[in-house]
Amino acid sequence: MIENQTLAALQKLIDVVAKLRSPDGGCPWDLAQTPESLTPYVIEEAYEVVDAIQSGDKRAIAEELGDLLLQVVLQAQIASESGDFSLQEIAEGISQKLIRRHPHVFGDVTVENVDEVRQNWETIKAAEKGETPEAQKLSDKLSRYRRSLPPLNAAMKISQKAAGVGFEWNNVDEVWGKFHEELGEFQQALAEETPQRQESELGDLLFAIIQVARWHNLDPSAGLQGTSQRFIQRLQKMEDVIDRPLTDYSLEELDALWQQAKAKLAKD
Repeated sequence: MIENQTLAALQKLIDVVAKLRSPDGGCPWDLAQTPESLTPYVIEEAYEVVDAIQSGDKRAIAEELGDLLLQVVLQAQIASESGDFSLQEIAEGISQKLIRRHPHVFGDVTVENVDEVRQNWETIKAAEKGETPEAQKLSDKLSRYRRSLPPLNAAMKISQKAAGVGFEWNNVDEVWGKFHEELGEFQQALAEETPQRQESELGDLLFAIIQVARWHNLDPSAGLQGTSQRFIQRLQKMEDVIDRPLTDYSLEELDALWQQAKAKLAKD
C-alpha cells in the first residue's frame, strides 16, 4: 500500500512538471528553460539539501530533497521532449549500476569489510570503462574530481590522491614553505601582473593552504562554511541593536558594533 502511494506521488510530480512544460497552457518560465539554464539550480538545491541535513530539521530536509527531486524530473522531462532519454531510463540505469557494483548483495561475492566493498566498486567501475584500476591514469581520475566536485572539495581530493602515490612533501615545514612562497608570488602579481595572472596566483595560494589543511587533518570547506556562518551571525546581532541602515554608520561605528556582536556571541 505504501509503495503504491509513493509511486502515485512520483507520478503526480511527473505529471505536474509535464504540464508546466506543455506548450498548451504551460508556464512561460518553465518552457524557457534548458538543461544548461537549470544547472545553477541543481547545484543550489544540492547545497540546500546539505544545509538542511546539517541543521537536523526533518521538515526542511524533506522540503529541500523535494526541490532537488524536482530538478531531476525537470531535466528528464526536457530530455524526453527531444527524444534524448527519459526518467524511466534514468531510474533503470542507476538501478542496474547499483546491482552491478554490489555483487556482494545481489550476487555471490563475499566481502569482509568496507575497504573490500570500495575496492570492488573501483574494479567494477574501471571494467565498465574497459580499464583496470591499475591502468587508469591518475590524471584522468583527478580530472573527474575537478569536473564533478566544488572547487574546494576537488582541490582537497586531488591533493589526497596525489599524495597517495608519493607526490608529497617530506614534512609540514615544507608545506608551510610552499604556502609562503605562493603568498609572495600572489602579492607580486597583484602589484605587477594582469588580472588573469593574479587570478592564477590566487588559485596557487588557495591550493597551498589546502595542503596545509590536509596535513593537519582539517576540512577547508567546513572551515569556510563556519566562517561564513559566524560572519552572518555577527551581522544579525549588529542589526538587532541598530535603528537605521548599516550604510548610515561610519566604519568606526560599524567596527564597534562588530566587536560588541562578537563578544555577545562568545558569551552565548
